[in-house]
Amino acid sequence: MNAYEELLKILEPHWEQEVTIKRNEYLVTQGEIKTDLYLVIEGSLRVFIDNEEEEHTIRFGYKNSIITALDCFLTEKPTSFFIQTLKKCTLKRISKARFTEVINASEAHKKVWELMLQSFVYQQIEREIDLITYAPQKRFERVLKRSPQVFQEIPLKYIASYLRMTPETVSRILNTLDSTQDL
Repeated sequence: MNAYEELLKILEPHWEQEVTIKRNEYLVTQGEIKTDLYLVIEGSLRVFIDNEEEEHTIRFGYKNSIITALDCFLTEKPTSFFIQTLKKCTLKRISKARFTEVINASEAHKKVWELMLQSFVYQQIEREIDLITYAPQKRFERVLKRSPQVFQEIPLKYIASYLRMTPETVSRILNTLDSTQDL
């Protein structure tokens, strides 16, 4: 069992509430202080920043993903992020206070959380390397290999934003991949 699965197992009896949010609604908006942690039961969401010129998608959440405004969760200061539903979502919620109680209940729980944070940092490093180093096709292929579920759950225009390319480029890459698989 990996650290993520262990964390879900630890949290299972401690979720405080189940919430349902309609499509295109916001779970969190920029400037809010909202430190709750959520588990996606059904649906999909995106975490993004809006710099007034364009939106930049940072992460996605879909079935069995944990999602939060991590900057706010860690610092308890207003978040820089928006979290928006892409499909109607059912989520389980736990407050930061309750989460902290559960994690601090044992050294094993603390270790699982530490491993989760390390994994998250590593994922962010991989993403930065992808964005800085690789051409669009290679970025696309690396994300497809790492997270194939994204392409089943998330509309292409948001995947394009995540990959820092236009929807037309994503579509062209998909067509190229489809034509090479037909051979």
